[in-house]
Amino acid sequence: TLSFPSPRPAATWDLSLCLPINTASLHSLPRLVSIGPRIYIIGRNSMLRYNAWTHHVTAKSPMLFPRKKFAAAVVSNKIYVAGGGGSRAASAVEEYDPETDTWRVVAYSQRMRYGCIGAAVDGVFYVIGGLKIGGASGNGAGGIEAHVYASSMDLYDVEARVWLRSRAVPGGGCVVAACAVAGYVYVLTSHVVELSFWRFDARRKCGGGGDDSSEGFGEWCKMKSPPMPTQIRLDGTVRFCCVGVGDNKVILVQVVGCIDDLLRRSGRSQRGFKDGLVLVYDSGGGEWSRGPDLPEVIRRAACVSVEC
Repeated sequence: TLSFPSPRPAATWDLSLCLPINTASLHSLPRLVSIGPRIYIIGRNSMLRYNAWTHHVTAKSPMLFPRKKFAAAVVSNKIYVAGGGGSRAASAVEEYDPETDTWRVVAYSQRMRYGCIGAAVDGVFYVIGGLKIGGASGNGAGGIEAHVYASSMDLYDVEARVWLRSRAVPGGGCVVAACAVAGYVYVLTSHVVELSFWRFDARRKCGGGGDDSSEGFGEWCKMKSPPMPTQIRLDGTVRFCCVGVGDNKVILVQVVGCIDDLLRRSGRSQRGFKDGLVLVYDSGGGEWSRGPDLPEVIRRAACVSVEC
């Protein structure tokens, strides 16, 4: 666990909270969610809970169905997961109750997504991006359908136990990162040679109970894209993770394969590939800035925001 004191280039990372945890059973790329000061690290076959206040680590019950590259988010202090690999897990939406340390299946997905991302706003669990599980690939119908999945999201109303109308991300592309901040869902999409950054109005102040007709709900707005160099090809070697912090910050971490001169004005002159470059988007001012790079000891990072 790391602390990031301020989203500005002058800030530094504090490694004083690193703990000697054996996470081999979590497999690669676990999903992280937080409830208050507690971070839940969800792996394919196991789950750990880390208390950011006491620094205690506790093993918790694993998901009912082993899965990887799935969507996860918190709604009303309960954890929801959907999608991911595994034939039995693919369509099941699971709910975890921290009070009883138990999982249960609460719904079945409209679409079976692999490599999807989770977010939650106003009682709705968003299952975003990913690829279709099963079916043909390539230039046939299966390939087309997989592309549609990659640039769309499904909406599950937790209280009403119903699926709302799915939404497509404007402009297509493949969703590579997403998070929720202050009533909005922010989505980063890749078009191979460029990135697009979108904001979805997820506020349902006048809706609820399965109603998604609130004024403003569902509207998309294109935001300023993160400053990417023209030299980089945004293929599968470049991966991202993002998280919302506070009321107006989106922290974007380029997890694998980023060019270190992303922002030349930051004072760096070297070129080449580097993991852990951090960008900060201020939704209030509508501008991107550079945060301190992740320490070299961190690889393939997953991000989460906790109460301090």
